[in-house]
Amino acid sequence: MLQAWLPRLVLAPSFALILLFVYGFIIFTGVLSFSGSKILPDLSSWVGFHNYVRLFNHPNWITSLKNLAIFATLYIVVSSVLGLGLAILLDQKIRGEGVLRPIYLYPMALSFIVTGVAWKWFLDPGIGLEHVVQSWGFESFSFRWIKEGKMAIYTIVIAAVWQSTGFVMAMFLAGLRGVDNEIIKAAQIDGASNWTLYRRIIIPMMRPVFLSAFVVLAHLAIKSYDLIVAMTSGGPGTATWTPALFMQNFTFTRNEMGMGAASAIIMMMMIAAIIVPYLYSELSQGNRK
Repeated sequence: MLQAWLPRLVLAPSFALILLFVYGFIIFTGVLSFSGSKILPDLSSWVGFHNYVRLFNHPNWITSLKNLAIFATLYIVVSSVLGLGLAILLDQKIRGEGVLRPIYLYPMALSFIVTGVAWKWFLDPGIGLEHVVQSWGFESFSFRWIKEGKMAIYTIVIAAVWQSTGFVMAMFLAGLRGVDNEIIKAAQIDGASNWTLYRRIIIPMMRPVFLSAFVVLAHLAIKSYDLIVAMTSGGPGTATWTPALFMQNFTFTRNEMGMGAASAIIMMMMIAAIIVPYLYSELSQGNRK
């Protein structure tokens, strides 16, 4: 009897804390989003869906969604393509793989704040890439994306891809090493070229890895905050605002807690729209097995 209840008793305190400090605060945020709370929570000022209507009519929120669409699309696609390419390269059993692998993985060990500050210095026209290249004699060279409103979001993409590509490579490399060698040998005996081998057999068999990489990268893109703050602080103007920056700004700077809570709930729904189908797919496959 004690043996049956012991695991439950051990897990009960952490389970209770998770219920309170994770799901409890999610519910509380949801309630705040229907209130007119300003600098402090005010649950007596019930406004219904007014905060959500204001949110989707606010130009800064629309800008944040557009920036998120650009950032997330490029971040996911470029990280996946580069990660897959590096994984295929390392899967060829090249010499020095043991040295190359940690080099590619190292950026993921850095915090996004460190990455953001480093890339901010590197891309700053006064001290970074432009200044160095011009000092070499190429005075016409110009690279001021981080200072330009229409191009600044792409500098965030560059830094994020640099940080995450090694992690994606590790995921794909594990998937490649997990493919059944007997299937590959059979295809090679049948005369399949390397291109056909990867396109028709190996990559389709790695569908779960692609799905996992997509989920990880998508949720990182949606909640992106620290990298952007370190690089551009959301500027120039609101050129690099994302929903996370919008939420922080309206909640803690403009004292619009109700509206900030509404934006946080929308962000949570975005992440849920990615995570829930993924979990459902994984659980369904597990039940079929």
